[in-house]
Amino acid sequence: MADVDTSLPPEPSGAAAELAARHASEHPLKLYGGWFCPFVQRAWITLCEKEIPHQYVEINPYKKEADFLAMNPRGLVPTLAVPVGSEGKDQKPLYESLVICEYLEDAYSDEAKYGRRLLPSDPYEKARARLWIDHISTRIIPAFYKFLQHTPEKPYSIGQARADFHGHIRTLTEQMDPDGPWFLGEQISLVDISLAPWAKRLWLLDHYKSGGLGIPQDDGDAVWQRWAKWYNAIVTRKSVQDTWSADERYIIAYKRYADDTTNSLVGQATRQGQRLP
Repeated sequence: MADVDTSLPPEPSGAAAELAARHASEHPLKLYGGWFCPFVQRAWITLCEKEIPHQYVEINPYKKEADFLAMNPRGLVPTLAVPVGSEGKDQKPLYESLVICEYLEDAYSDEAKYGRRLLPSDPYEKARARLWIDHISTRIIPAFYKFLQHTPEKPYSIGQARADFHGHIRTLTEQMDPDGPWFLGEQISLVDISLAPWAKRLWLLDHYKSGGLGIPQDDGDAVWQRWAKWYNAIVTRKSVQDTWSADERYIIAYKRYADDTTNSLVGQATRQGQRLP
């Protein structure tokens, strides 16, 4: 993430600070991240769910170190430093959160050593999961930022932004296993993890936007009831809670999104109607 807003506190807090401290020791597999970034949280949740030993390295949003920029000149987080060679002393970088998640799924596939698989083994079901991960990334998440960055000067109303966001969530929810609680049924998958960081941030829409999130509660709509079941499961998941900083930190981090003055790449793309980076 470039041009990060300088009002951000430079370190995680709360449960995320405790998790970062437990993973501060030197390790050949390193996750470089920023506590405020939902794309980082995607990768961090995956590491936790699969119980993969790693080192977490917080990147100071005020100044990225030269060794990090040498590894990833774009300065993007998350970046995963992957050990190479027989001793794993050298690293090669990976970035893009979904690429990192799928790498971790493939490279740490031994369930006896690591956590259970996060994608189905059946080729069709795996492909279907990827389709709905794509829906999350190309429909739901852009609609989240469009809603959050709405201001009265926009050519669309806040009601339109809310309706679009709801529509994309409904489309996903209609495809969920009817019993759940997860998208594919009894076990969490990368479909759930792909949306988890933004689900955890939905309360910011209530905090910052007139009329709030506005998803119907207890109105007898089976789709929204199924959504509530999934939502309650994901926001209380240990891996999601463990990678979360104190709530008040997110109020600071997302104020400039709500005002539509953020300089983040995501904020700029949303403002210009472009694909998210």
